[in-house]
Amino acid sequence: MRTLALISTASALLHSQAPLRSSTPLGAIDITNRGYVRIDTEKETVAHPKAAPVLDEVSLRKCVDEAVQDADWHRPISVLGSTGSIGTQTLDFCRARPDRFSVIALCAGANYKLLATQVAEFRRTVTTVGISDGSKLEPLKEALKAAGVDCASLEIYGGADAATACATAQGADVVVTGVVGTAGLPPTVAAIEAGKDIALANKETLIAGGPAILPLLKKHGTAMTPADSEHSAIFQALQGVPPNGMRKVILTASGGAFRDLTAAELADKCENEAEWVRAKATTHPNWDMGAKITVDSATMMNKGLEVIEAHYLFGADYDDIDVVVHPQSIIHSAIETQDNSVIAQLGWPDMRLPLLYSVSWPHRVRMPQDQWEPCFDLVELGSMTFKGPDNDKYPCIGLAYAAGRVGGTMTGCLNAANEMANEMFREGAFEYLDIPRVIEAAMEAHKADFIQEPSLDEIIEVDLWARRFVKDFASAKKEVFA
Repeated sequence: MRTLALISTASALLHSQAPLRSSTPLGAIDITNRGYVRIDTEKETVAHPKAAPVLDEVSLRKCVDEAVQDADWHRPISVLGSTGSIGTQTLDFCRARPDRFSVIALCAGANYKLLATQVAEFRRTVTTVGISDGSKLEPLKEALKAAGVDCASLEIYGGADAATACATAQGADVVVTGVVGTAGLPPTVAAIEAGKDIALANKETLIAGGPAILPLLKKHGTAMTPADSEHSAIFQALQGVPPNGMRKVILTASGGAFRDLTAAELADKCENEAEWVRAKATTHPNWDMGAKITVDSATMMNKGLEVIEAHYLFGADYDDIDVVVHPQSIIHSAIETQDNSVIAQLGWPDMRLPLLYSVSWPHRVRMPQDQWEPCFDLVELGSMTFKGPDNDKYPCIGLAYAAGRVGGTMTGCLNAANEMANEMFREGAFEYLDIPRVIEAAMEAHKADFIQEPSLDEIIEVDLWARRFVKDFASAKKEVFA
């Protein structure tokens, strides 16, 4: 387990005689409970038994010393979604720094050929392998044998339980959740219950499951660190910020594929060049990401979902979370502090950097420069630009804020409806402008069965309902959208 401590904050606390509390207000790390999550300071006052023992100056100093020194540390990792964008980029730094990271478990959706290649490469440390598409289990075993892998030395799983088996694999300390959508929720829950730390690359885990996930993190004393660029930037900016020091979260957005079009121009393109719009929406101007998140960037639902995630991760009220379009994607996000300072994290747009930090924190790992982006050069960059989002062009942002303010199962409804609408758009069943329309319709219909404090089972039930709603809506879209 990793010891969580905010280095600068903890250093300041070392010189303070005030008693340490086991929970901290908005904008500070919960040092004793080991998780960077929203804390209810009125209710949560006792440290969990598994928490880092930092309730006195000596143990706190030990915690700080461990964080700041480049000691002989090593992180065994399970990678869920190993053949996708998140997974392959995670394996990049595992490959580059085997002295710091070892791969214990690998799980893929259906790409058994690439999975077999990955297992063969990391065979020295891999013990558990999974493929969620059960029909690919036997082909996977054959591919492993062809790659010279001894299947008898592995635990190999296929089907719905494969991701959970890999998430709870013995010997892994950290689970990278690179699974797309709410499919990542059950294995994340299993990993938390097994005491694994979570490198959160699956934002839907908190967006849909936040009401159930946060109590689990507290119960099991598990750390959850953000692995996407925006929340990693906020996480990094908050280091050294004292309790109550943060005033506002500033989420930056590239603007997606249609950032250079006005709302009227985009509407015209959608009406007259639908296939151009479909192709354009699946190509991101700055980032190398999967198809689903690239379309979410085009609609800016991705940023709306990140607003909800920031609320759960950092405890910020929705009125204190701003979205700013920053086409260069150099400032990955920022915070505004109570003294009007703005602290930002900058760097080239490379998803490996926040992924690396999520599994290595509180350490900074030097990577081979010939394999990574060149060092950041402000002179070469020259300038950066910013503007507010066009709410007429990006209605999904407003839908996300609305769902977040309602809370409960509404965020899960929003997320599931978006996932299904996004998929059906990519398959040609929906047009681009249908996406926010059907999401809004699903949210409106869900009001009748809304649950404010849902269980995990109720969250999953709402997820399934919203998907069915979108499918049914698609079959009648000509009449509805006429």
